[in-house]
Amino acid sequence: MAALILREKITTTEEKAKEIRPLIEKSITLAKKQDLATYRELLKRFPKAAAAKLFKDTAIRYQNRPGGYIRIIKTDPRVKDAAKMAVIELVK
Repeated sequence: MAALILREKITTTEEKAKEIRPLIEKSITLAKKQDLATYRELLKRFPKAAAAKLFKDTAIRYQNRPGGYIRIIKTDPRVKDAAKMAVIELVK
């Protein structure tokens, strides 16, 4: 989850993308409160660099957006085991 916050776009299996989507959405909504208690809660969930970026950059970018911060785009299956793959990214 921290990789998605830091890089804003990752490739993973479709199942993992669907699992982390609500967690990231809730974390961004929480970060929009912009207070010390919220920042400490984010530090419990994410490494320091990811929590800081989420609190200072990402939450401010989505301040006027009510939800839908994540986009999942299905891609071709993985070659080795044919697992369904997807790109999960933060909406610009």
